[in-house]
Amino acid sequence: MAFATIWRLDVRTIRRIGEGMPPIEWNTLLAAVGLACLHGLGLLHILHVLMRGRTAQGTIAWIVCMAVVPWVAIPFYWIAGRRRFTGYVRARRTGDCELRKVSEDMHQRLRHFELKPTDAFAKAAEILGGLPFTRGNSIELLIDGERTFRAIFDAIESAEQYVLVNFFIVKNDRVGQRFKEALIRRAKAGVRVFFLFDEIGSHKLSRRYLNELRSAGVECHSFGVNRHWWSRLQINFRNHRKIVVTDGKTAFIGGLNVGDEYLGRDLRFGHWRDTHLRLQGPCVQAIQLVFLEDWNWATDERPTLSWDCHARTEDQAVAILPTGPADPADSWQLTVAEACSTARERIWIASPYFVPDQGVLTALQAAAIRGVDIRILIPEKADHLLVWLAAFTFYEETLPYGIRLLRYHGGFLHQKAMLVDDRYAFVGTANLDNRSFRLNFEITAISTDRDFVQKVTHMLEADFQQARDAEMIDFDGRSLPFRLAARMARLCAPVL
Repeated sequence: MAFATIWRLDVRTIRRIGEGMPPIEWNTLLAAVGLACLHGLGLLHILHVLMRGRTAQGTIAWIVCMAVVPWVAIPFYWIAGRRRFTGYVRARRTGDCELRKVSEDMHQRLRHFELKPTDAFAKAAEILGGLPFTRGNSIELLIDGERTFRAIFDAIESAEQYVLVNFFIVKNDRVGQRFKEALIRRAKAGVRVFFLFDEIGSHKLSRRYLNELRSAGVECHSFGVNRHWWSRLQINFRNHRKIVVTDGKTAFIGGLNVGDEYLGRDLRFGHWRDTHLRLQGPCVQAIQLVFLEDWNWATDERPTLSWDCHARTEDQAVAILPTGPADPADSWQLTVAEACSTARERIWIASPYFVPDQGVLTALQAAAIRGVDIRILIPEKADHLLVWLAAFTFYEETLPYGIRLLRYHGGFLHQKAMLVDDRYAFVGTANLDNRSFRLNFEITAISTDRDFVQKVTHMLEADFQQARDAEMIDFDGRSLPFRLAARMARLCAPVL
């Protein structure tokens, strides 16, 4: 009886309280539930960051952002925070049997031309790239656009079986039109033409341009969102490679994309300083395999190609080093760091973008302290403002150690080259920045041939003649707003 009385009193009390309260706002309730769900999702992403974060600083930054503003941090994390291009890895595994068979057959053919590593660096390069040094190659240095495009277009016109093309940027300008017409002519002549382009780098490429190619029989595909839904969120991973292969006999790689500015026709930049390579011999098969993996990702197809090795009388030693975010390790970053640690006399590097991570920066400092002649050639002009600004903040971490930063003023510097002592010369697509270290698919040729190393040496010496040494006053003497802008740009280094 007493319990029933208490129950009635409590019910009346609750009713009175409820009558005095304002009605529930369903929009507010839904917003609160949505916010709670977002924070719950943020918690799950925090666990993911803890398990996969690269550095303590980056992990802490992501955790704070996930906890405070998950609605901003989560989508940005999917775009810029992922370390590995998992979609590419899955595609590689999906076609693993066929690709593995092609790779094994190619390695078997290369065995006759394979060279054993002569030192620790050569061994490291082979492990990181998964491809051997081979003899029997011809490697030609192509300096600047006129010579490079002439060689590429001549090779395309001479193709009899197939043409493989992969560019980061293709523009619909005069050079782009010549490129399109060359591919169409070969396709109409019965030559198989495979054209792969990066959809972000070539975002201005019109549908009409591609339709004209497809109508002529050219197989065109973009690298990225056309495979799986999750790759639409991985736009931070780009295919920065520049590859042309004809008939499995001749290949081109290097710094030039397809556009008028690469011929110096851009009034803003003027002369465009760049370097490319024409390669023939067994190393072409390695370049061809790199293209095939990229094509497999974009199309889930593996076209039949020629894998016959054709040795050249020049007999130059070359290794192909493909790197990218599908690798188990940060292959290009490790390659540069290892080059610094093994260098005895000099390291000369040309790169349009100088935003090194701490590992490479430390390796450069250590080499300079040992007395190694380190020269890093970077542009005076800027094509990407944030990258250009961020480079100034590295003056205080390089110049006092004896590292020379040289600002090229003979136009815009876009070449990617490196020289280690008199032993190794590198030319390819990889820059000295985090994008090339961890986010972009790149390809580089490494040669130990004395004649080729000497040519790269002379090329860089000529470039140094058109450059000035950077000094601390170039940064310290700037206005406070400039220095603040540079420091802020440095904060974006992980995605620059």
